[in-house]
Amino acid sequence: MITLYGIPTCSSVQKARRFLKERGIEHAFVDFRKTPVDRATIDRWLKRCEIQTLFNSRGTKYRTLGLAGHTLSEEDKAAWLAKENLLIKRPVIELADGALLVGYDENRYTEHF
Repeated sequence: MITLYGIPTCSSVQKARRFLKERGIEHAFVDFRKTPVDRATIDRWLKRCEIQTLFNSRGTKYRTLGLAGHTLSEEDKAAWLAKENLLIKRPVIELADGALLVGYDENRYTEHF
């Protein structure tokens, strides 16, 4: 089963959901706000992608938390991702084989679906 993680109001998440729906690809949707992703999930994802890919340092949440002025280690970033799921670059699609697609990239999606 494919699982798409994000928030429904995010335009990138909306594009990803539309992409999957238009192609008839069944998936579960996990809304970060209703079902937060825990540290174990973050650690599982980090075995499949780099922290720089998963950690969104361009979003509103990053700015409002004032993290731009801090030097964060990879461990610090992982802890922040678990504490503040809105720092996770969206969407995250976890494929049945455990592979991850982070962010919306139609070309990359087309390669996998």
